[in-house]
Amino acid sequence: MTAGRDLTAGREPASAAPKAVGIVWGLLILNTLGSAGAQTIIPLPRSLIQMATMGALVSAFALALLLNLRLRVRAGAYLSLLTLLLVLSVVSSAHLTSGAGALFRCFRLSLFVGTLWLLSRWWDGGTTFVRHHIRMYFAVLASVAAGLVASPGAAFPDVYGGRLVGALWPLTPPQIGQYAAVIIGLTVLLLLDRRTTGRDAATVIVPSLVLLALTHTRTATLGLIVGLTLAIGSLLLTSAAARRFFSWAVLCATVAAVALSSLLQAWFLRGQSQENFSNLTGRAKVWDALLSAPRTTLEQLFGTGLGDKSFGGLPIDNSWLAVYNEQGLAGVALVAAFLTVLGGVALLRPPSLERAGALFLISYCAIASYTEAGLGDASPYLLHLTVAASLLAAPAAAALPAPSDVPRRRVPHRAQRSEAI
Repeated sequence: MTAGRDLTAGREPASAAPKAVGIVWGLLILNTLGSAGAQTIIPLPRSLIQMATMGALVSAFALALLLNLRLRVRAGAYLSLLTLLLVLSVVSSAHLTSGAGALFRCFRLSLFVGTLWLLSRWWDGGTTFVRHHIRMYFAVLASVAAGLVASPGAAFPDVYGGRLVGALWPLTPPQIGQYAAVIIGLTVLLLLDRRTTGRDAATVIVPSLVLLALTHTRTATLGLIVGLTLAIGSLLLTSAAARRFFSWAVLCATVAAVALSSLLQAWFLRGQSQENFSNLTGRAKVWDALLSAPRTTLEQLFGTGLGDKSFGGLPIDNSWLAVYNEQGLAGVALVAAFLTVLGGVALLRPPSLERAGALFLISYCAIASYTEAGLGDASPYLLHLTVAASLLAAPAAAALPAPSDVPRRRVPHRAQRSEAI
């Protein structure tokens, strides 16, 4: 099951996640920021950025190993299937069809997956990793806002059609939109379940919404709307706050659709022609070329090895086609399997914040997979799904006190306790 079990659990009680786990998570996020994007205010050589991101991954693995020297991990379908995808990637890359860089990418993916296994010790079905996720990506968005203030011209380059980019770190509009949408959705869910205060939630949500709007990222906006609809819909029968939020959201959306229809349409089209919009900004042409390219039976089954998610020098921008190109039909089956398992476990859980958070992240990644690549390699999307898996994990049995050990006093329900994000 995705919830997993502690492979080395003995009589020793499970410990709470140390603060250093947040550092490991931040290093993983730094590694997945990438090195290609807009021109920054201070030119950063791509080699220097790659050294920083790869160094962050090595540091994350080393620190996670120091924190978990006894190698206590929790087995689960998600990490097991991800490990199978890693093995498949090594097999498909061994032929060097994609060059020697494919093996280096396999090494990177192995460190990435290994770090997730080491962190799985602290998966307990709580919101620990949700809060780390929000804090770290909010810090990334803070750097985007700082770049916007320091140099508005660099933050809205013509090459991206006047959309917001990272002026301090080379972040593209889709990246910024993705990070903003994910932390907005997670923060809204924390607020609805009273796991954070209104002030802390507004500190995250308001600036993130502004940055999301400035990126003009349709995929992130659609993922946020659909993901939150599904997540909040799962809470409607048990949460009065969710029902109130849903009602107000529907009312505000209706008013906005009527009063601001022309403005919303202009934002959505981004000045594109109907033809350019219909072929998804040129993506469809790349997809057609990829699917029509001749392949051997082995390449169809196992792909050509890990690459840079491009075909013919152009980005693929579709997770399923990128996986098919690099890891074949076998890779597509594995990705579909871990998404299905995570979604199935989430749907079988009783209504709760944890279930809603997992549904939001899974549905967001599923929607974004149509126009963004990343489900088959180390990426923010795999980190989003890892947070979902941590929310669906059952509390370790060793951490549960015996009935006779439970103090006979009223303990406030954790849903009523607000914590700082």
